[in-house]
Amino acid sequence: MRFTSQTSTDGVTERSFTLDEIPGVLWTPEDAEPCALILIGHGGGQHKQAPGVVGRALRLAGECGFAAAAIDAPAHGDRPKSAEHDRIITEMRACMADAGDPVPLLAELHTLLAAQTVPEWRAVLDALGDLGPVGYWGMSLGCALGIPLVAAEPRIRTAVLGLNGTSLASAEAAAGVTVPVQFLMQWDDERVPREEALALFDALASAEKTLHANPGKHGDVPAFEADSALQFFARHLG
Repeated sequence: MRFTSQTSTDGVTERSFTLDEIPGVLWTPEDAEPCALILIGHGGGQHKQAPGVVGRALRLAGECGFAAAAIDAPAHGDRPKSAEHDRIITEMRACMADAGDPVPLLAELHTLLAAQTVPEWRAVLDALGDLGPVGYWGMSLGCALGIPLVAAEPRIRTAVLGLNGTSLASAEAAAGVTVPVQFLMQWDDERVPREEALALFDALASAEKTLHANPGKHGDVPAFEADSALQFFARHLG
């Protein structure tokens, strides 16, 4: 792992890094050792320094004393698109232009990305070393890619997931998730049918799992859900 830049603001140190071809960012408390590490998965079409990712990371480090890390998913942010990524994206655009159903192609893309992302996150965890117990926070695409990661990685002890359903996230992988989970859904989500979100929550094998459902569309998540996520992580990892 090679750190390429460092800045500090309001008691939080932000360091950009690269690991092989994986670009990422690590946020830590400026004057204290972190007591836990939260991996943050960004949404579709976003990147490691999207405003929502940075906002979560600053609160985790500044308010909770946690470290937070984010990486660009394959074909996102500073990552190049492969020929396979380009093929699926081109077919999706053509499908939508013809008023077709893009969900099967989007599911194929998520499967492709997850197969790449899981070993990449595990390599990042190896490189970062021991920063305390580990959690994962991912909505939308971050949920679809996070579920197989949480199922496969024993170092991850708890997760905040949501804004996804069984058409785009693997119910089979969800059956391998046994850590405590807080799951978020929007009751009027125009992208994720209600029954699919509920089915994904039901597929999680966690003995401790909590469903947070709020009225509104995909992008209308109430601000207080971030407060709830911080409390959840502090309860399990703090």
